[in-house]
Amino acid sequence: MSARKAAPAIGLHPYQQRWFNDRHRFKIGMFARQTGKTFVTTLEIVDDIFEKMVDGRRAHWVILSSGERQAREAMESGIKPHAAAYGLALRELGGSGTRGTPPKVDARALEVVFPNGARVTALPANPDTARGFSANVYLDEFAFHRDDRRIWRALFPVISAGHSLRVTSTPNGKTNKFHELMSARDDDWSRHVVDIHQAVADGLPRDIEVLRRNVGDADAWAQEYELKFRERASAWLPHGLVVANEHPDAGKLDLYQGGPCYIGNDIALRGDLWVAWVWEEVGDVLWTREIVTLRQATFAQQDAALDALFGRYRVARLQMDQTGLGEKPVEDAKRRYGEAKVQGVIFTTGNKLLLATAGKQAFEARRARIPAGDPELRADFMKLRKVAGPTGRPRFIAASNAAGHADRAWAAFLGIEAAAGPPAAAGATVEGGRNSYAAGRTREKPTSWR
Repeated sequence: MSARKAAPAIGLHPYQQRWFNDRHRFKIGMFARQTGKTFVTTLEIVDDIFEKMVDGRRAHWVILSSGERQAREAMESGIKPHAAAYGLALRELGGSGTRGTPPKVDARALEVVFPNGARVTALPANPDTARGFSANVYLDEFAFHRDDRRIWRALFPVISAGHSLRVTSTPNGKTNKFHELMSARDDDWSRHVVDIHQAVADGLPRDIEVLRRNVGDADAWAQEYELKFRERASAWLPHGLVVANEHPDAGKLDLYQGGPCYIGNDIALRGDLWVAWVWEEVGDVLWTREIVTLRQATFAQQDAALDALFGRYRVARLQMDQTGLGEKPVEDAKRRYGEAKVQGVIFTTGNKLLLATAGKQAFEARRARIPAGDPELRADFMKLRKVAGPTGRPRFIAASNAAGHADRAWAAFLGIEAAAGPPAAAGATVEGGRNSYAAGRTREKPTSWR
């Protein structure tokens, strides 16, 4: 099928013009974030309706988005302003083969109805909403649709009568239908790929290095901006969840209220960071009071840092990484601060899962307060990813760079777990099925760690 030759009246970048002018029946595009894929596709939809209206025909488009918010955004930022612009042009032309000035476009919350009865309907995607229509379809951010394969099966009867299909997304791993469609080798689909480098070369005003630096996550940058399909290992704490627990007063030592404090201590001697994270319990919320980080510090320097924290705060419990070289620091801390106040945790796969789960539950319950606007701290939490191990048992991985190896995140989780109950003896097994700090202080502490 040949592409349209005329460019749209609205100014588009060359990669957007190529997408807009390509009217192949089945068209799929993989676009980097912030490159205007939804904007230009909704423009194409309105243009198609306008073109058919001028010829006395009527079209129906259905937009299926990953959620209601995204469906509403496609209407408010795409379809409605484009429809208003085309409606003005239609009135200036004196109508579409009818006498007088045609009525205005009827724009409702999630539907726009045009003067000739053509309409665009936006819906959150699920297998049920994908049924019951005979229409052209636009799958917006398809790689992020839940039940994407069931949606796909329900979709094809909708477009079987010769309707068009548009699919756009950024990548989201290799296990979804979008990856299957983009990586297939066939002539049925017209495929477009626009990474951030191509978009900027085509005139998109973005500073690539500023974007890369502020994303702060190498995997996220590779997948969402350079369009490299990664194995599905999403961040354990998504960006939005981390930011939701930020507070401008967190991390301010002078705001300490004299309450009980819990310290999580991730141990390192060379390479990674040594981190001590101090939480103060205020009501049912844990406030960050101080985060101490050391690099290539001697054991004596590490001991001195802990001594200083015990001098500044009323420490109820210290929970330390006892793995490997952590054995001696834990033993020394117990001698200095008392057996009852110090607990060692060996970072087995199971224990890391329990720590990470307790931390995530506290974040989800909004019972943690962390310093606001710190890109390195955000990146540290987002480095942590859960993947399936060779036996199918989940394990955690974290990218390592000059800023550490998710060391702050593990120190934070150790401190959150320390606040969950009375200390337990090191050297035994953590029992499963426990609650977390997020459920409040009425929970039982697991009997022991291994």
